[in-house]
Amino acid sequence: MARSARMDAYLARMRKNARRVKVGLRKSGVDYFRGDGSDWIALVGLLLTIPAITLLTVATPVWAAPAALVLPIVAGGLLLRPASLLGLYAAAAGALIVESAILGPYTEGAARVTPGTVLVVAACGLFGLLIAQFRARVGVPWRRGGTMLFDLRERIRVQSALPGLPKGWHHEMALRPAGGQSFSGDFVVAARTNGGRTLEVVLTDVSGKGMDAGSRALLLSGAFGGLLGSLPPHGFLPAANGYLLRQDWDEGFATSIHLVLDLESGDYELLSAGHLPALQLHAGSGRWEEKSGEGPLLGVYDRAEFHPVKGSLRPGDVLMLFTDGLVEAADRDIAEGIDRLTGEADRYVSTGFEGAAWHLIEACAKDVNDDRALLLITRDA
Repeated sequence: MARSARMDAYLARMRKNARRVKVGLRKSGVDYFRGDGSDWIALVGLLLTIPAITLLTVATPVWAAPAALVLPIVAGGLLLRPASLLGLYAAAAGALIVESAILGPYTEGAARVTPGTVLVVAACGLFGLLIAQFRARVGVPWRRGGTMLFDLRERIRVQSALPGLPKGWHHEMALRPAGGQSFSGDFVVAARTNGGRTLEVVLTDVSGKGMDAGSRALLLSGAFGGLLGSLPPHGFLPAANGYLLRQDWDEGFATSIHLVLDLESGDYELLSAGHLPALQLHAGSGRWEEKSGEGPLLGVYDRAEFHPVKGSLRPGDVLMLFTDGLVEAADRDIAEGIDRLTGEADRYVSTGFEGAAWHLIEACAKDVNDDRALLLITRDA
């Protein structure tokens, strides 16, 4: 009986120790792939591949050439820190010396360690070291870098989501970055204010395009999202202008258009900071009207003033906000681009504008190397 109890206690301790080891390994693995842990696991694994490749090269040099040592070196450049990488390079250099001694001089035949093999391995090692040093200087390991970029893209997407509208209203938005990239210099922030009665939307075009403007767009979208609804509507653009001026960027200007829409009456105000005019379709006449406030670019002039223009959306009316990438091109001026945009939009008057934003970008600016954004707000007839 006592022996059985001792055995049960021993097995329990073994299970507890095994669980502790399992949890520790799992935590180390998670920390490693997040970029927070030590790289010793990867270093040990790569160090073990070097003698394996060396043995294979010595046994079958025709199938496993000495240049195969570049494989752990390239992997090390992606996985290891610079200090660990130097240890891996020392092991690879030792392996080349061993292979050269066993296989004999390269002048005696093929599949031996030649000067070209040494140069290839050394060049790969140099590039790997440069990549590792750059990654260490930035402070974002490659294992975490892709995740961070994905998180940034998702944050921009979430911040650009439009709030739900009451019955009788519909909105459509499409955003297309330059060159098919994931980051754009165009962004939208929106909020329901005044107890949900008012819809405020800000469409902004940051100087630059694609990845070059993506980081600034992320910073500004967060700042603009915090300002929107926290200030009176007429105070938003002056506050945004002051924020850009304080950043002191070399290329720090932006254009922006701010819509303040009363969802009960349909009355609205548009305030513009150097942005293209909005377009309103009047259901009664079937014509498009340009609506634009007056104001300079954001981030250029201190104490800039922004003067609104007023309008009203009646049942069946449509309001369109867009950025210059949709209507501007090298072979035509903006007026021609706006005419083309309104001509394409007329196709949806009879069928409704649901899903029209994406198709309008496809029709008017499918292959344009610039960021494009389009926002449609319609009031049901």
